[in-house]
Amino acid sequence: MPGLLRGVARTAVVAGTATAVSNRVSRRQQGRWAQQAPSRPATPSLVATPPLPPSAPLTDDMNDKIDQLKRLGELKAQGVLTEAEFADQKRRILSD
Repeated sequence: MPGLLRGVARTAVVAGTATAVSNRVSRRQQGRWAQQAPSRPATPSLVATPPLPPSAPLTDDMNDKIDQLKRLGELKAQGVLTEAEFADQKRRILSD
């Protein structure tokens, strides 16, 4: 009987140690995940964002380029222009 009792005691110690180590590893991993997860506020923030700086007014030349690029994009979307043709024309418009 003493040998059986010793075996049961040893098994209990090993199982208890394994459980303790497993729990500690789980808690440590959960802590790491909590640090890596983006923190979201529970309620929406009421902090005001600073206003954007005023942008310089677009010149007529810049407006013309934007219009040309929009039309060029529409032609590409319709399949009239290939990717290479689109890139060439875009480069030409922007280099002027």
